[in-house]
Parts: sequence; C-alpha cells; structure tokens
Amino acid sequence: MSDPLIMQAIARLVPHGARVLDLGCGDGALLAYLQKHNGCTGYGVELDDANVLACAQRGVNVLQLNLDQGLKVFADQSFDVVLQIDTLQHLRNAEVMLRETARVGQIGIVAFPNFAHWFNRLSVLRGRMPVTKRLPYQWYDTPNIRVGTYADFADLARKNDLRILDAFGLQHGQEVRLWPNLMAGTAVFKLQRL
Repeated sequence: MSDPLIMQAIARLVPHGARVLDLGCGDGALLAYLQKHNGCTGYGVELDDANVLACAQRGVNVLQLNLDQGLKVFADQSFDVVLQIDTLQHLRNAEVMLRETARVGQIGIVAFPNFAHWFNRLSVLRGRMPVTKRLPYQWYDTPNIRVGTYADFADLARKNDLRILDAFGLQHGQEVRLWPNLMAGTAVFKLQRL
C-alpha cells in the first residue's frame, strides 16, 4: 500500500486497539501505520520474499503464506479486523478468500481497483484497456488475474451472506458516496457475516 490517502481512509475504518490480520500486506506499510496511529496489533500475510523482509525491517509481524491455499491456520473470529487491500484481484480463489476473511475476522475490510470508474469505461469504449494510477499495468503484464466493479462486489458479498456495514469509493483520497461505481477508482467495503 503505497498511497497514503488510501491508507488513511482504510485506517479510519479500523477501531483503535484492534487485532488486525492484513492479507497480502506487501511491505507492511499499512499495518505499521495502524500500529502507530491506531494502537493496533496483529500480523501481515505475504508471499513475496522481499516484502516479507521489508515487513520485518518495519517491525511488522509477518507470516509467509500463499493465500490461494486458504487461511486454515487461523481459527474462527481470531482477529477483530481482516484486511484485503488490493489483494482480491490477485487471487485465484477470490470468493473462497472473501468467505475466509469473514470467518477469521469479526469484520472484513476489502478494497480494490474499481474497473467501472468512468475513466476505465472510456478507455474500453476507445478499444483500449485502462492504464491508471490504480491500474498501472498494461493488459499483458498485469498481476491482476481479474477485474471487478463496486456493483459486482456488492452482489458477491450478498451472495455469500455477508452484511455490508459500510461501502464507498475513493478518488484522489476522498470518499465518494454518490455514484461510487461510476465516480471512484477504488471500491471499499466493510463487512461481516450475517
């Protein structure tokens, strides 16, 4: 998580002192921020060797696990908050991992690039795949194995018996609550099991 405005927006959703599991935590910047500013504790989960080392250098507890193999090592409701920030679009088992997020955490917070943002739609209408700050790769070298929209994710959450506690978009670090599927480059959902 390199965008400080997105990091701050996500941090506002995490209760002070929460025990947090950050799935696909990258270099640990978000979890380090939550420790410093929200008094949180917890673990990051990351696969990449360089990111695991970066987490350790930041003082972030990190477990090296492949998320495509699930979260069997964690008991039900073992964390207050489970984060999936820019993770879901990289997973082969996105729906299973969404259910696992709700199983392991009392609440889940999921954020991902919103492919339905107006600029992305315009790019596709012009016959090109979008390249933006939130989707910075060309179609042939992207680590994303899927793209999703704000509206698609809301349907997926309901299909998996998840209650949406809060949902909004982010654009340039600002919350977008009016037409987020169209007006926001990032979709953010806070949810829990029914």
